[in-house]
Amino acid sequence: MKKYLDESLSAQERAEALVNEMTIEETASQLRYDAPAVERLGIPAYNWWNEGIHGLARSGTATMFPQAIGLAAMFDTDLVFKAADITSTEARAKYNEYSRRGDRDIYKGLTLWAPNINIFRDPRWGRGHETYGEDPYLTAECGKAYVKGLQGSGKVLKTAACAKHFAVHSGPEAVRHEFNAEVSWKDLEETYLYAFKELVKDAKVEGVMGAYNRVNGEPSCASELLMGKLDKWGFDGYFVSDCWAIRDFHEHHMVTSSPVESAAMALKAGCNVNCGCTYVHLLSALDKGLVTEDDIRASCVALMRTRIRLGMFDKSTEYDSIPYSVVSCPEHKAVSYECAVKSMVLLKNKGILPLDKKSVSTIAVIGPNADSRAALEGNYNGTADRYVTFLEGIEDAFDGRVLYAEGCHLYKDRVSGLAQAGDRYAEAEAAAANSDVVILCVGLDATIEGEEGDTGNEFSSGDKKDLRLPESQRELIKRVAKIGKPMIVVCAAGSSINIEYDCDALIHAWYPGSEGGKALADIIFGKVSPSGKLPVTFYGSADKLPDFTDYAMSDRTYRYTRDNILYPFGYGLTYGNVAVTSLGCDNGKANVSVENRGADTYEVIELYIKPHCDNAPTYPVLCGFKRVFVRKGEKLDVEFELSDKAFTTVSDIGERKQFAEKFTLYAGTHQPDELSCQLGGTNCLSIEIER
Repeated sequence: MKKYLDESLSAQERAEALVNEMTIEETASQLRYDAPAVERLGIPAYNWWNEGIHGLARSGTATMFPQAIGLAAMFDTDLVFKAADITSTEARAKYNEYSRRGDRDIYKGLTLWAPNINIFRDPRWGRGHETYGEDPYLTAECGKAYVKGLQGSGKVLKTAACAKHFAVHSGPEAVRHEFNAEVSWKDLEETYLYAFKELVKDAKVEGVMGAYNRVNGEPSCASELLMGKLDKWGFDGYFVSDCWAIRDFHEHHMVTSSPVESAAMALKAGCNVNCGCTYVHLLSALDKGLVTEDDIRASCVALMRTRIRLGMFDKSTEYDSIPYSVVSCPEHKAVSYECAVKSMVLLKNKGILPLDKKSVSTIAVIGPNADSRAALEGNYNGTADRYVTFLEGIEDAFDGRVLYAEGCHLYKDRVSGLAQAGDRYAEAEAAAANSDVVILCVGLDATIEGEEGDTGNEFSSGDKKDLRLPESQRELIKRVAKIGKPMIVVCAAGSSINIEYDCDALIHAWYPGSEGGKALADIIFGKVSPSGKLPVTFYGSADKLPDFTDYAMSDRTYRYTRDNILYPFGYGLTYGNVAVTSLGCDNGKANVSVENRGADTYEVIELYIKPHCDNAPTYPVLCGFKRVFVRKGEKLDVEFELSDKAFTTVSDIGERKQFAEKFTLYAGTHQPDELSCQLGGTNCLSIEIER
């Protein structure tokens, strides 16, 4: 038996043995994302590029969960884990079938480039909805749960997760290929690296993807600073460049003068696999003495180690028997529905919700996102075998008459190219006039809120210029509002939106996945209570935000600003009335009592801490959360374990330790700020702690 086939050996030993059998030409070829077969050694071709941030993506049918920002809005790591576990189950099922049929193409492998744990620091960033929001702690908790769900706990990895984009990466999209993110040591440690460190040290994430931009002058995919952090944290997985990022070294960053130099720079720094084509120049770099054979072999060992950890050279694995029938099965779609219900955030309710079906006979469902599948999908998505749009969900749940009108194009001034501007407004007005209540479905989709398009990606979109709805939709809201019927606004978007209208109820639905319409209808008609919380701050205006290219955290996110806030981080209403009635803390454990004086509901209990020292963030920061179900009139006790890290802060030189001796701990169903208390109708409790 060849040594690399000996399952009694470690993955490292087997990988070294396998690479020792290869020629240097074969070894170099394996550092491409589309690695060719080495038939004489029984190594099949392998494409490292696969996606799965909210369900298996870009490979045909799969269960589609809410976009990542929606998963974060659940404030429920158990459910995030479950979504990831299902994603990896379906990835294995498809991989099993593809492999049997010799299909080794892109989006067919077991290395899922997920999750995206960048910090959504600016609401204009188009890719922010791929993340878990603006808070480092929430991002880390969701990210760890997702990694553990993807990778499993078996003898071999179920799939290999990948934390991206390392690091300090959150727009602007238009300049990402040449941009240099300048960041202080404090912000780097406190905000931008926090989740990456947690995923490496705690979740043992198998992969890390570098970003396009430079960080303090160094390209992220060849950064001595960033690669050094990974080494310090004990990372022993594989490092992949973002797609065609190494080409940026010589074409945009101008830190090298040729593809050969760029390939050498990335390889020497520790980038194992190139998503792109620059590593085809590695042998030229070897000839020129820019890299050594040992450099090439070391990266190949890291890659083969990951493939061995996935069981690719084992006789069999525990996942080989996962049948294709699990893909998008009813049990998986039921979890997608649960995620959608728990992700939607009720931002406003003047008493119209839940809507009593008996009190209305006709509902007008209006808007460009009412019957839109794109509004359910987000980006980096798979294809559902059945979609339930907002319109379809309401039609399925309501026995009366539903009048539908598209109202307007998502962003153009007309729906029909031959028509005059505003060609659907009259129909929307007529539908509203002939209804008892209007459900107006507005927002965005990934065609106008997403990733900058380049030759390496299938989609072309980018950042938002402001936080307003497109002009076509703003005009639609004005016209429908003038009809004077009660109006519930549903906004599908992956970020902060100001609809600029005082409606009777406002639900932020994110991009809720294939079951989004059913989830929305069940919330509107009161079958379930909404319970999502904002994982990002909703601002009033983009004009009052810091410059988009400024990566300093001052005046950004709930930790550093109270200005220009429309709806705060952590806020979201329910149909219940849950309040914290007592708070205690002893030996690192917080004990919270809650009581529900309203309808049965899930509620998220949130803990915030304010260290009393000079280098603490300006405002209290999230340090714990738990989702609980509380029946009407029920009282519950909820226990939290506070980590030692909750009591630490970061100095100006980037040192994290406990500086403070006194702390204030807050507990509530939202942040302990004045606006949250006013909007939520409940106060937070607080206690002083010495430690």
